[in-house]
Amino acid sequence: MWAVLLLVQIFNAILRTHHFPPVWKHARVISILKPGKDLVQPSSYRPITLLHTIGKLFEKILLTRILCEVGERGLLRDEQFGFRSRHSTSLQLARLVERITRNFGERRLTAAVFLDVAKAFDTVWIEGLLYKLTVLNFPSYLVHIISSYLRGRTFEASFLTATSSRRGMRAGVVQGGLISPSSSVCMSTTCPNPRTTSSWPSTRTIWPS
Repeated sequence: MWAVLLLVQIFNAILRTHHFPPVWKHARVISILKPGKDLVQPSSYRPITLLHTIGKLFEKILLTRILCEVGERGLLRDEQFGFRSRHSTSLQLARLVERITRNFGERRLTAAVFLDVAKAFDTVWIEGLLYKLTVLNFPSYLVHIISSYLRGRTFEASFLTATSSRRGMRAGVVQGGLISPSSSVCMSTTCPNPRTTSSWPSTRTIWPS
């Protein structure tokens, strides 16, 4: 029980001081071989980021507060299906099939453009994200905590028995971070939005109505 009380004190201190502990900002990246892939090809491995366990517990608190702000402000479009409760790829596919079926019944053609954003999380502009959250009127304490969370992060890569030296992260949200998908979505909230689109953080589909 004392451990829980201690965690509560630590988490409340982070919320009060807007300071994310540096020891929780380090990540270890391991490589998992994809099934049936060539052992000697770097592209055959999937990088997995391991983060500090207690840091991820605090991220749950942070994520709850972010989603609360997003929901209260109605920041997500109806077409945004990625990383949202009660939304899924199945519903997105059903929506697209319904549109195609309706156009077919009206003797109209349906064309679609599928866009896949490479390294969507790795290339998020941190300063731009913080600016966007400020413009969206997120509480200042939340913006400051997210800023502390994103800045000054380090990582090291491990493969078999070898481990690299520590390197700094200069851009992007944290791979494996609980708030990373929501942060990435917030970056696209003011993107031009044709009337018929569907979105995930790393993909966007556009088709004429």
